[in-house]
Amino acid sequence: MDRRSFLKSSSLVASGFALNSLFNQSVAQTNNAILPSKKHPLLLNFNENSLGMSPKAKDAIIQALPTAFRYPDDARAELLNNIAELYNLSDKHISIGNGSSETIQATVAMLANKAKQRGINIQLVTPDPTFNYAELYSLPLGVKITKIPLKADLSFDLEKMEQAASNFDGLSVVYICNPNNPTAMVTPYSQLEKWLGTQSDNVFFIVDEAYAEFVEDPSFISAIEFVKKGQENLVVTRTFSKIFALAGLRVGYGVAAPNTISAIDEFLSIDNTNTAGAVAAIASLKDKTFIAHSLKSNNISRKIVEKALTEIGLEYAPSQANFIFHKVNGDVKTYKQRMADANVMVGREFPPVVGWNRLTLGTPEEMEQFVIVLKQFHEKGWA
Repeated sequence: MDRRSFLKSSSLVASGFALNSLFNQSVAQTNNAILPSKKHPLLLNFNENSLGMSPKAKDAIIQALPTAFRYPDDARAELLNNIAELYNLSDKHISIGNGSSETIQATVAMLANKAKQRGINIQLVTPDPTFNYAELYSLPLGVKITKIPLKADLSFDLEKMEQAASNFDGLSVVYICNPNNPTAMVTPYSQLEKWLGTQSDNVFFIVDEAYAEFVEDPSFISAIEFVKKGQENLVVTRTFSKIFALAGLRVGYGVAAPNTISAIDEFLSIDNTNTAGAVAAIASLKDKTFIAHSLKSNNISRKIVEKALTEIGLEYAPSQANFIFHKVNGDVKTYKQRMADANVMVGREFPPVVGWNRLTLGTPEEMEQFVIVLKQFHEKGWA
C-alpha cells in the first residue's frame, strides 16, 4: 500500500496517527537492545525524517502562535525571498506549494490546459517505477501515460524516454525524479544535460528533487542550473518534508523561469501556505547545524543497513536519499506482512521491479533495531 492508498482508509489514517504519536513518545527511550513492539513500532515506510524538525523550527512555530489569527501573507513573502536567495534568484522564480506535490499537480494541470488551448495531444513520459503523483494527477485530465521501464541496473532509460517524447505528435511532459523514488539512485548531470538543456515548445520537464539535500555524489548537479540559464520548459520541485522533517506541515516549492512560475501559479490554491509551515520552513533553512545533523544521521543509518545487507547477502541499490532499495529473498508481500507482525512497518514492492523492497532510513537507533529483526528473519529464511 502506498501513502495515497493509505490515506483513503479513515480507519488506517486514525491508526497511523496513533502509531506516530506512540512512536514519538518512545524515541527518548529506544536503544539497540529494545525490539519494536505494538506500543513502540518502527515506522520505516513513508520516507519521513524520524529526527523530527529543527528545535529552531519548533520555537518559530510557538512564537508565531499569538498572531496566527492573521493571514500568513508576510511569512509567505519572507519564505519566498529566503528560498530565492538560497539559489541567487528572484522571488519571481519561486512558487510555494502545499508540499512539492501541489506544484507537480499545478504544473500538470497548467500543461494540460495549454495543450487543450493549442488543440494538440498531451502525454506524460515517466520512468517505471518512480514516484507516481505526476501520473495520478495526469489521469483525470485525460493525459496519455507513457511508462518507460528502468534498465536492468535500475537507472533511467533516458534514450527511450527521449524517443517517446520525440515520436509523439503533441506536448510531452517528462517527469524525472532525481534521486529517484523508490531506488534512491542519482541520475548524473552529464546524462541529463543534453536533453534537459534543450528549449522546446513540445517538451516540458518536471524534475522532482525532493531528496536532493541528502545527495553527496558529485555527479549530481541540480536542474536548477538550467533555470539559472533562462530555460523556460522546466520546473524543479523541492520539499521541506524530507531533510527538514516538516512533512506534516506541508511546505514545498517549485523553481522555474518567471514566465513559467506565473503560469503554474494560476493553477495553485491562492491560500496554500499556513503560518506554522512558513515560519518553520524559514527557521529550518537558516539552521545549518540541524541540516548537517540530519544529513549525518541519515548517512550513519544508511551505513548500518548497508553493512547488515552485505553481511546477509542481500543486494541493494546505491542510495543517495533517506531510504534504501534492497532485494528480498522470497515474496515481498509476505516479507512486508511478517515485518508488520514484528512491529516494523517497511515499504513495498514497486512493479515492474519485483523482489525489491523500499526501506526508509530512520534514526541510527531505529536502524539498529531494524537490523536485529532483519537478521532474525534471515536466520529463519524469511529475508
